[in-house]
Parts: sequence; C-alpha cells; structure tokens
Amino acid sequence: MAAHPGSGFGGARGFAHNARLCPRTGHAPRAVKVAFQPMNKTAVAVVVIAVVLAAAGGGYWFGTQRPMPTSMAGGPGAATPAQGKSGPGAPAGGPPPTAVEAIKVVTAPMPQTITAVGSLRSDESVTLRPESAGRISEITFQEGQRVAKGAPLVKLDPAIPQAEVQQAKANLTLAKAKFDRAVDLAKRSFISGQARDEAENNLKVAEASLQLAEAKLAKTELKAPFAGIIGLRSVSVGDYVKEGADLVNLEAIDPLKVDFRVPETYLRQVQVGQSLQVTLDALPGSAYDGKVVAVNPLIDAAGRSVVIRAQVRNQDTSLRPGMFARVRLITRDQADAMVVPEQALMPQGNEQYVFKVVDGKVVRAKVETGQRRDGKVEVVAGLAPGDTVVTAGQLKLRDGAPVRATVADAGKGADAQASAPAASAPPAGAPPAGRGDAAAPGTANAARVKADGPSTRPPKS
Repeated sequence: MAAHPGSGFGGARGFAHNARLCPRTGHAPRAVKVAFQPMNKTAVAVVVIAVVLAAAGGGYWFGTQRPMPTSMAGGPGAATPAQGKSGPGAPAGGPPPTAVEAIKVVTAPMPQTITAVGSLRSDESVTLRPESAGRISEITFQEGQRVAKGAPLVKLDPAIPQAEVQQAKANLTLAKAKFDRAVDLAKRSFISGQARDEAENNLKVAEASLQLAEAKLAKTELKAPFAGIIGLRSVSVGDYVKEGADLVNLEAIDPLKVDFRVPETYLRQVQVGQSLQVTLDALPGSAYDGKVVAVNPLIDAAGRSVVIRAQVRNQDTSLRPGMFARVRLITRDQADAMVVPEQALMPQGNEQYVFKVVDGKVVRAKVETGQRRDGKVEVVAGLAPGDTVVTAGQLKLRDGAPVRATVADAGKGADAQASAPAASAPPAGAPPAGRGDAAAPGTANAARVKADGPSTRPPKS
C-alpha cells in the first residue's frame, strides 16, 4: 500500500492519524491511495484444476453410491423369474460358460529311461605281435576274412629254432643213457650216491632244454587266439620283425560292447541285466536291443560319472567297433502310467497345476509329474484315470468357472461335446435373455443400463 508522504502509517489508521495532524500542520487532510498486487497466474491455474478434479470425483462417487431406483430394479420394465414363462427352472444369473478343449486322462506305457551317448567296442580285440625276433616266412590269411580260433596266421623262419630242438633232443638222449648206467653201477656199489644224483640232474636239465627249444619253435607260428575277423596287416613276407612289433589286428564283433557314462546321481537306478536300446547316426531308422553286463565300481572323479558296459547282438555285422551310439537305458518298465498332454500343465513356481472338468465346472488341481516324452507327461499324483483335463483355453478360466468342453477321445481321436449344467447354459429353444416375458435376474442389469443410458461406473473385468 502507498502511504501519504511524511506519514509512517497506511490504510484507515494512517488516514485518521493524518486528520489529527493536519490542523497542527495547517493543511487539509487527503485520502490515502491503496494499491493491490495482482495474484500469480500459476496459483490461479492450480486452484482451478483442483476445483475441477474435486467436482469430477464427487460426481463419480455420487453415481456409484446412489441407491437403485425402484422402477429400474423391479418396475414394470423389468421382468422377474416368477413372472416369466420359464418358471422356476430358468437358469440362474452368472457369466456364460467358457468354451474350452479337454481330454481324458489315459494310461499308457511310460518306461523310465536314462539317455546317454557312448561308443561301440569289439567283444574281443587283439593286435598280433611276435614274442621273438625273426623273418616272416609265410602269411596264411586274407585281410578282412573270418578266421577260426587256433588258425595259423603268420609264420617266422623256423630254421634256427628247429636246430635248437634237434640239439636238445641229442643232449637228452645222452643224459638218459648216463643216468641209466649210473643207476646200474650204484646198485653194484661201484659208484657213490653223489655220482648217481649228478646223472639224474643232468637228465632233468636235458629234458628242460628240449622243452625250451620246442617252445621257441612254436613261437615262430602266430595263431588266432579267438574266432573273429582279421584286420589289415602292416607287414609282408620277408620282413624282419622284432619282439612286440605290430603285425595285424583281430576283432570279434558279434556281440558288440557298448560303453557309456551316466551321472553319479543315477547310480542307484542302474543294475546289471537292465534292457536298453541303441541307435546310431550312421544307421538311421534302426534300433538294437541290448542288456547291461557290468557297472564299473570306480566313479570317475573328473566327470563324476560311472561307466556302464552293455552287450548288443550284431549277427549281420552291420555294426562296427568305434561307432557313435545313442543309448536309452530303461531303468523302470511301467506299462500303466497316467499321461496327459504337455499343454494341459500350468506351471506356477516349482509346482504344476491342471484344470479338471467336474460337472460342467473346472477345478484347479495340483499334480506331480514324472518324465516327459513325445509331447506327453507322466502324472504321478493328483489325477485318476478317466478324469477330464483342459488342454486349451486355461488362461480364461478360474477355479469353479462354468465351461463348455469339447472332449477329445485319446483312443479314437473324435471330438464329443460335454454338456454343461442347466444353471450354466439356457435350454434349447428358450427365448433370449432380456426379451419376452421372462428374464434371468442377471439380465436386469442390462435392462437398467439400457433404460438409464450409459453409466459412469467402470466396466467390470
């Protein structure tokens, strides 16, 4: 406010004060001018917006909390169940049944299996090596042919061993004659007992020398230690070989061994005699049956796995050692396992749930699942054979909701309609709800909205 010059006061008090002072000063009193500062525009806008929001909120509250007019609830424009033609059997109010797809719980073979990878090995495998040095004089096999046990394969030059045998035989003959003479002289007491013992010892040494020479001669001929298929030789006739040099390999491939590894957590499930199936990438479309013959008692510390060995028949010799194999070990053969499609499951955290259809309504049930295979899931607990479970449309359902299920027969593949209860769907031939003389109580809301116009109440989800 602007005050009179020379005055220290403003407003009405300032004016009165000036009037008292004016006679003393000798001039007439004057009115004091008062000026108001304009209000801030931002503050005005905030006040206006707050008033508008308060009015809108009050209107919404009034619209949702006001009582229903009697004319809308039960007036002449609304029909009651007692006045309709349908009588007391008309369907009760509520949401319409939801269309879903379902299937019956069936039993099917679901053996418990462990899948692993491994390699094929020969049932018996050996690489022939000579025990003594010599020159190869003869090779008596064809590469890749089958050979019988004990068949001669490679011969070394036997000239020196044969001569040693002849020498040993001559020494043995002389030693035997000396021993006989010594025995006769000892009986006549012409020689001492020591001389007789020396003659007997010389005879035994000659016998051992002959056996040694014959053994060396036998080592010049290499024979097949078992029946199998001979491999590819790496030597030829005339080659001089030393002790332990590789000559040729021999493989017994019927049956074959399969070595594979499984984690140590499956050790208790693996037993000798269990069945398995072997498939090979090199022979697609073929499966070979086998059995577990041994389990390694030592756990591999590097991979924490146990090595299992099985046998597979190979009568047509189509399988060969070294092939990559995929193994499916059957640890439990269950022929009557309950199975449902994978799409019937609804995971929630670490638990699995399904919707069962019971009397036209769905019931949410917790289940325990086992193994999965080919789009099917084994149900260990929570269901019974013959139960109907929803396979499509679960996202629209809640526990206890009415449904109209199309049940697929797992055995025949045909669809059959599962009828919903009368409280969930109107009977055939009945007039539409909200028209005619009868209407369900649930249709009164639609009539009320149509009579009063659009409502400010938000739609229900």
